[in-house]
Amino acid sequence: MGAADLHEKRAPIDNLFEASTEIVNQFLQTVPAIRAMLIDDVVASYNGDPAALSYAEVKLAYPGLVAITSHRIAHELYTLDVPLIPRIMSEYTHSLTGIDIHPGATIGKGFFIDHGTGVVIGETCHIGDNVKLYQGVTLGAKSFPLDEHGRPIKHIQRHPTVEDGVVVYANSTILGGDTVIGRGTTVAGNVFLMKSTPPNSLVTRNEEGVSIRTRTTLEYGGGI
Repeated sequence: MGAADLHEKRAPIDNLFEASTEIVNQFLQTVPAIRAMLIDDVVASYNGDPAALSYAEVKLAYPGLVAITSHRIAHELYTLDVPLIPRIMSEYTHSLTGIDIHPGATIGKGFFIDHGTGVVIGETCHIGDNVKLYQGVTLGAKSFPLDEHGRPIKHIQRHPTVEDGVVVYANSTILGGDTVIGRGTTVAGNVFLMKSTPPNSLVTRNEEGVSIRTRTTLEYGGGI
């Protein structure tokens, strides 16, 4: 790779003030929505952890909330095509919390990361509402398709989709852009998964590999 390959396109200098002002104005319009999402995240964290004694404790002491707060801001900047800053934010937060969320990842409301150390969420991951992840969970890619020059193709879907109400327990790995974890599914700990699951599934590890079964209404207690 030569110096020419490292050259990046830059906006004309005389355009920077106007462009940055427009981006700031667009970002400020998203702040109320970010705030509303973070309120839902605090409530989800409090309700999802019996050890949490107050909302203040969640806001001031939980690394998962630090990570999702940083991510929600970085993600909006990322969608506005702000260079470099979103990634600096995510990596700084990674160094503080041990939680690595790429700013490109899309995450719904009521998101809770419990404990958090070692969680990795890739760039093209889509996460629905009211999802809960435990420590050591990876939502990653199977492989990296290459272009005609042998370089990874950027921004294609290569990370999983996790639908509403999914719980993924500790140290499980879910890979692939075509992998969809159906709503209401529970993925047990230490599972390695590279295929989709129907809604309301229970995914466990056994001697043969991975077991996926659909739970009935009675198992939830909803039919009683």
